[in-house]
Amino acid sequence: MTTFTPDYSHYFWQGEKTRLRPWRLEDAELRFVASLDTPTRQLHQDGVELPSSVELQEEWLKNAADCKDDGMIRFAMENLDGVTVGWVTLHSRDQKNGTFGFGVAVYRDFRGRGNAVDAVRTLLKYGFWEQRYQKCNSQCIDINEASIRMHQKLGFIEEGRIRRNCFFNGKYHDDVLFGMTREEFDELMKR
Repeated sequence: MTTFTPDYSHYFWQGEKTRLRPWRLEDAELRFVASLDTPTRQLHQDGVELPSSVELQEEWLKNAADCKDDGMIRFAMENLDGVTVGWVTLHSRDQKNGTFGFGVAVYRDFRGRGNAVDAVRTLLKYGFWEQRYQKCNSQCIDINEASIRMHQKLGFIEEGRIRRNCFFNGKYHDDVLFGMTREEFDELMKR
């Protein structure tokens, strides 16, 4: 029996380190394990999650599979070896004003390898070059140093803060606001 090996060399959803794909039902166990990482969930402003299970994750995946567009397009992120390393989302899409946003998370064992930067760059190409948006807006909590570094590596400009906008672990935190225009992205991609 011959093993099928896809050729991803011309695949839009692949960067230098990551490939984006739809969620699959078999991802439920991995999503459940990721839900147990409370500190990471807090940094993503989700706060402390209610207890989950593999079955609850399967139910969620039934609604999110196949990149269904319910206002947010969700992708699993895998490395080029096919190992799922996190997720990204495209959201806050405003056709009238030409703006969009994204979310990204890399699972603990795969952090610090450039996966988030690579996957977000793919989403930015889609937003700017395929959907004709003119600006990407993003934000993260002020103590999420990894996210702040990622935005800086991608070339985002810090545009301000929303003070005391997020509460967890008994403290208030600021949201740091970032933005990138289409022209800024085009210039960065030329380099």
